[in-house]
Amino acid sequence: MDLLTLFVAAILVNNFVLYYFLGICPFLGVSKKIDAAFSMGMAVTFVMTLTAVASWMINHWILIPFGLDYLQIVSFILVIASLVQLVEMFIRKMSPPLYQALGIYLPLITTNCAIMGLALLAALKNYDFIKTVVFGVGSGLGFTLAIVLMSGIREQLDLADVPEPLKGAGIALIVAGIMALAFSGFSGMIK
Repeated sequence: MDLLTLFVAAILVNNFVLYYFLGICPFLGVSKKIDAAFSMGMAVTFVMTLTAVASWMINHWILIPFGLDYLQIVSFILVIASLVQLVEMFIRKMSPPLYQALGIYLPLITTNCAIMGLALLAALKNYDFIKTVVFGVGSGLGFTLAIVLMSGIREQLDLADVPEPLKGAGIALIVAGIMALAFSGFSGMIK
């Protein structure tokens, strides 16, 4: 699999939110406004990219050589938690309004299963360093694409006449399901 194919597949075909259904909590929680959704997407992309790099190095330089493969999950959790704390401190210092807009969802990146899924899938597929980085960037951009599209649709739905029982999470889940079906149309692009 070449790098461009891997990149496009991570964004469209194997989108973490719409294909693997990972990262649904921030996807539904922060997708009410486009600016907050885009910021969350960029934060997740940054953390996914750094996680890809750090988890590959830990896995290939420490865990595999010393026969400690069974510690992957624990070590990846520590890497992700550390990176999210770094991003949270940076956003709090550089953009307090953005920090307030992201609210509880920013520290929840630590428990975002999409980021853990990225680290584990890259290790499972035994990608080399460059492929792991491309996979991390593509997966983050795929998350960003999905959350921004969802926020655009949800902003329009605020103006629509949605039946009362479907307002809120109900319509959001229906839209997410339709988006997942639409993205499944990309699956024929890459084999």
